[in-house]
Amino acid sequence: MGEQSVSGFARKVELNESLIRKYLKGSEPSLSKANQIAQKANCSLEWLATGEGYQYRKAEVVDMEALEKAVELTLAAAEQHDLSVENEKVMKVIVATYQYLRTTRKKDGYFDLEEAKPFVRYVMGLCG
Repeated sequence: MGEQSVSGFARKVELNESLIRKYLKGSEPSLSKANQIAQKANCSLEWLATGEGYQYRKAEVVDMEALEKAVELTLAAAEQHDLSVENEKVMKVIVATYQYLRTTRKKDGYFDLEEAKPFVRYVMGLCG
């Protein structure tokens, strides 16, 4: 809800204020109501239900730690191929590695960089 009042939030998600108050006191919404709240409030259903994952639905949230690790791994591989960061191939590998790291990140936040190195080499080969 952020800084919104209960009544303001209820209007935003198009639900009855008393129903929102009920949820705030611990009652769980049905899946369809939870999905309605998530869509109208622009939050992910996963975040609404568990507090985990990315909060926002419509705007991509950049995982800066994953991006930094992706750049680090890609630049190390690019060095072995004598490529500069300006090379389009290097940029593609950074993006692919970033997505790989985001999807393989452990629950405790750990990135297995040794596991990611073969992926970086593989994508580097795909990019020609």
